[in-house]
Order: sequence, then C-alpha cells, then structure tokens
Amino acid sequence: MLARIRRPYRSPEGLSIHLDYSVKLQFLSQETGRIRSTMPPTGDGSGRDVIKSQILKLIESNQVLVFSKSYCPYCVKVKGLFKDLNVAFNAVELDLMDEGGNFQEVLLEMTGQNTVPNVFVNKTHVGGCDKTIRAHKNGMLQKLLDSTDVYDYDLIVIGGGSGGLACSKEAATLGKKVMVLDYVVPTPKGTTWGLGGTCVNVGCIPKKLMHQAALLGTALKDSRSFGWEYEEKVQHNWDTMKTAISSYIGSLNWGYRVDLRDKNVTYVNSYAEFVEPHKIKATNKRGKETFHTAANFVIATGERPRYLGIPGDREHCITSDDLFYLPHCPGKTLVVGASYVALECAGFLAGIGLDVTVMVRSILLRGFDQDMANRAGAYMEEHGVKFIRKFVPIKVEELEKGTPGRLKVTAKSTESEEIIEGEYNTVLIAVGRDACTNKIGLDKVGVQVNEKNGKIPVNDNEQSNVPYVYAIGDILEGKWELTPVAIQAGKLLARRLYGGSSMKCDYINVPTTVFTPLEYGCCGLSEEKAIELYGEENIEVYHSLFWPLECTVPGRDNNKCYSKIICNKLDNERVVGFHYLGPNAGEVTQGFGAAIKCGLTKELLDNTIGIHPTCAEIFTTMEITKRSGADITQKGC
Repeated sequence: MLARIRRPYRSPEGLSIHLDYSVKLQFLSQETGRIRSTMPPTGDGSGRDVIKSQILKLIESNQVLVFSKSYCPYCVKVKGLFKDLNVAFNAVELDLMDEGGNFQEVLLEMTGQNTVPNVFVNKTHVGGCDKTIRAHKNGMLQKLLDSTDVYDYDLIVIGGGSGGLACSKEAATLGKKVMVLDYVVPTPKGTTWGLGGTCVNVGCIPKKLMHQAALLGTALKDSRSFGWEYEEKVQHNWDTMKTAISSYIGSLNWGYRVDLRDKNVTYVNSYAEFVEPHKIKATNKRGKETFHTAANFVIATGERPRYLGIPGDREHCITSDDLFYLPHCPGKTLVVGASYVALECAGFLAGIGLDVTVMVRSILLRGFDQDMANRAGAYMEEHGVKFIRKFVPIKVEELEKGTPGRLKVTAKSTESEEIIEGEYNTVLIAVGRDACTNKIGLDKVGVQVNEKNGKIPVNDNEQSNVPYVYAIGDILEGKWELTPVAIQAGKLLARRLYGGSSMKCDYINVPTTVFTPLEYGCCGLSEEKAIELYGEENIEVYHSLFWPLECTVPGRDNNKCYSKIICNKLDNERVVGFHYLGPNAGEVTQGFGAAIKCGLTKELLDNTIGIHPTCAEIFTTMEITKRSGADITQKGC
C-alpha cells in the first residue's frame, strides 16, 4: 500500500519546510530482524528517482540546507555555526522522517558522503562538519553565502571539446544550471567544424580512420599471400574516404548537441571572452553580443596548430585543422615537423599511396622515448616516407594554383648555411600547438597564464589562481595533452564542485599511442627519464624484437616490431616504463596501463600466462636485458 502525503516539517530552529515524500508499507527483514522500507516504483519513475528529485528541489529552493540528525553532535555544531553567523538555514532531520534512511542512501549516490551533517550552500555541496568549519575559516563559506541569486548560471564552460562537454554534462546531472560556449575560429584556409572539439573533428577520430584506410591498403597487399585473388586495379579515392569520414563526424556533432539538450545544458555557438569578474561576453558569427554571469567557470578551450612565421606559411600551407576536410587529394606532400601529428599524418598519406616527405628540424617525437621514436621513424623511412633532416623552411611560394596546385619550398640547414629548394603540391605544417587563451579576457579577471605558451598553471584541483576559474585539458601547464585525460579531469572536477567528491585526476602513468604506420604505445617513463630519476645503475631494461604472426605469411617486417619494459631495481623491479612498437598498439597498451596502475612488477609479468599467438604475449616471455647486449632477434612467431 502506497500513500502520497504532503505535510509540514518544523525543524528545531523553527524554520518550516515541506517534504513531499511517499509513505510505504514496511516489512520485517527475516535476515536482520530490522525494519526496512520498500521503495516500489511510482507512476513517474522509481522511488529512488522521486527522492532524488525531492532532494534537488530542496537544494534549489534553500540558500542553506543541512541534512541532519537531531541527536548528532556534529550536526548540532554546524547548525550552531550558522546561528552564530546569523544565517537562516533549513534543517532536514533524517531520523525524524519515515524515509530518512532512503534519503541518506540517495544523498550518498549524489555526493559520495554517507554521513551527516550534509551541507549545501547556494546549490553547492560543502560537505560534512569538518569541511564546513574549514570553509568558514578560509573564507569560502562566506563567498558561497554571498552568491545568492547573483548569477545566471552555476557553471559556464568555455570550450565544447571532450573535456568541456564531459564537465558540463556531469555538472548538469548533479542538478546545476550549466552553459557551454563553443566557437571555432576558421583557419587561414577558412576551415571550420562543429561541436566536439579537436579530437572529434580534426584529431583522434579522423586521424585514426585515415590511418585505418592506410592499414587496409597494406592488408590488400598481404591478402594475395593468403589466397585472395583479384584482377582489377586497386587504387585509393580521396573523396570517397573524406566524404565517409566527414559524414560520421557530422553524426557525432549532432549527437553532442542532442546530448547537451537532453541534459538541460544550454549550448551557445559563440566566442566567449571575460569582461569582468564572473561575467563573460559571447559573440556569435554574425557579431551579436550577449552577456552571461556564473558562479564558476571552466576554461576548456584547447589548442590550435602553430604556424612557422615565415613568408607564405598562412597563405599557402595547411595544418591538421585543414587536412581532414581537404576537398581534393593533397598529392605530393611535404610535412614540416616531427611531432606525433606530423608522423601520423605523413604515415597515413604515404599509406594511401602518396609521395610524402618529412622535414625534421631536430629529433622525432620530442618528449617520447627516443629509442622507440627512432625505430618508428626508421620503419616509416623503410616503407617509402622520405626524411629531410636538420632543415627548416624559410619561405613558401605558390607556383601554380589548382586542386592541388604547386608550391616551392625554400629551406635552410640548422647546422650550416646550406639552402635547398623543392616542389610539392601540399605543405602540411605540424610543428606544435598553442593554447587558445590569449584572446578570452583572462587578464580582465586576473587569471595567471604562462606568457611563453599560453598555458594556465593550476593546483591539483584544476583551480587557477582565481578561485572561481578552473581549467582542464590541453591548456593546463605541465599536463598531458590527451582527450581521455581531459574527459576524466572534467568529470571529476564537476563531481568535486557539486557532488561532494574528493577524487582528483591522476596524471601519472597515463597510457597513450602514436598511430604511426608501425604503431607506438607507451605508459610511464621513457628510458631517458627513468635514468634521470633513478640512475642508470638502478634500472633494468628488458627488451625483445618480435615478428607478428600475421606478417609471417606475406614475409614482411620480420624483427621490426619491438617491445621493452623499464624496471626500478630499487622497488622489486616495479615496471616504471612500458613501450610497444607493433600492430594494435592502443589495444595492447590499454590493458597493460591498468596493470601498471596496480603496481606491475617483472615477476608478475613472468608469472602471467600469455595468449598465443599474439603480439602482447611478448611481455610475458622477455628475458634479455638491454645491459647484457645479447641478441634479441626472433627466429619465428
């Protein structure tokens, strides 16, 4: 039997609130002998959803709300604090309610806190007794109390990429009023795209799909050795690939918009700029300006490709922001740079049959393990990608217009006065990226920014030097520039701000993969960094070449794939660096990344039974150390 009752509840302080809840028949649990309330479904959702809705309404309608128990000394202390501050508050005494236990269970789901008092101030979760007292002492409580009805939104997120979207949706799920502003400034070539940020539109997604196109070309060649026979000429069609990938990305753009709408996040396609504390100006593509305020802001603007600053670069060259939407096949291409973007793009362009040259100023894949980087580069060079080393472009001139046209590149040696020239159809610049922070008015609110790279220094809560301004993603000083990192940081930030969580993003031992023709996956330290931290005498490097079974029948790439682990001898040979060069590197590295988080050691790897025949099993059988200098070539799979 279920009855709907609405009755007033008067707290001990004399402040009256109304609790709208369901009174259920109770039954005696035979297992425990205690009374438990059932929570049967109601007409408009489960009983748990009804209680969550009631809690959100209470939070929305009360400046200060304390979920309490009448006998709890910590609750009495917190209520006494608000009395002393002469601040009106409402207390919900859970022990005096029929559904108090169920309320506390739902509060645990919402905030991660299973104790009382559970304090909310102006729709922000403060926490328990200790956190409330601490917030009073450090001034944050007064700031929260002063924010009543001042702002249009609880949170404004500037940037609609992976991190910004994750943060905004999580905050909205926790009952906050959220706005997302996203605006893509067109490239010098006029390229622009939809909601979703770099990863979805001009990064990870189109990059891996074009990488897959290149892998399929290799698979076609291999297929003859496995018995596949075909007579027709096989060639690649750029337009077919580009159209199919663009269509898929378009579906993702639309899906993000629908998801924001479903979660009641306000999305505005406008350029955001701070004009004063807690206030931004939003300018749409027609120049119309609107103004919005918020209690908190999250900067998630990401980065855009850097140009060379030489004659003709912006006029005649493209970047990765243009490549994936290029309406014609790029033809003979010069890739300038040695970043992972440069090598990935060069790799898949060569893989679909184009003439590709990479111009390298110094080293490959700066910041990555150099042994692995050089092996990846050597594989590319052996498979048709040409490299011009120790040169930088100084001028790009257009010789002939067209789709593609013809360009002349003049370059200078980094070690002498030598000048070289070359002709190409397309020049792709991939020399790094700059944070999109210098034109969003951060100076107007006093946010500290690194003047050299535009990045924002933050504490371990992703909080800038301005308490109400946070930052996530690629614009953070000294953090990983990876989509999954931004997503994780965004979700956890929202939960800390509005859900009572204390969990922080872990930036240590983040696995990643470079999708070069021979893929490179890694997690943890490079060999150079491990030596720097622990000393060469205190690390042991186990390594091996290997030959993937799928490459044996076609007879290619024997002993080109390579794996190594870097172990700390002072810590039970704990694995501090994991490196893999071979097929499906992302899939292999993801699993080992979890193991490394759990404290993987060489002994644990040795005691792990491998899956045969796979590439990943090599990590369960490695015996040769780099220090020994022994032969690591493999005679078979």
